[in-house]
Amino acid sequence: MHDKSELRKIVRQRKGEFCKKQLEELSLDVVNKLKANTHFRNAQTVMLYSSLPDEVDTRQLLKDTLIEGKTILLPKVTGETTMELRTYRGDADLSIGYFDIMEPSGLPFTDYDKIDVAVIPGMAFDQRGNRLGRGKGYYDRFLSKLPTHIYKIGVCFDFQKFEIIPASPTDVAMDIVI
Repeated sequence: MHDKSELRKIVRQRKGEFCKKQLEELSLDVVNKLKANTHFRNAQTVMLYSSLPDEVDTRQLLKDTLIEGKTILLPKVTGETTMELRTYRGDADLSIGYFDIMEPSGLPFTDYDKIDVAVIPGMAFDQRGNRLGRGKGYYDRFLSKLPTHIYKIGVCFDFQKFEIIPASPTDVAMDIVI
């Protein structure tokens, strides 16, 4: 089994083998599977993410989900180790934030009990739903604060899936990985 830093290096190398257009095409398959997921389809309030260029592309998903009338929540980094959720109402709400991620403006969303589904990116996932992030721990710290009823969906490209990745007690596992 690889350690976490070695896995991140492997995934970065694999991502580098694809051009932007190829990653966008691979994203379509992942997004279509996500849209077909019963939990996602039935959700009224969804935590999504604004994608980085090397992640499953969520730009069209955000627009489509908004048109469906769902409430969309996006993370906003608020400090060296913290993030919060804010409601996404369209691209006009977004501005460049930490790590050059497009983040929502507006007021923080704190009624976590209303969240039905959380869609979470990662560097790697395993068959048990364990997630490897980029190493800062933002998502694990944040997800540990959420109610347990929230269905957690990890999204990644197939080349980011491993049989086993190392997990610590503070890591939050996904209910499913697409």
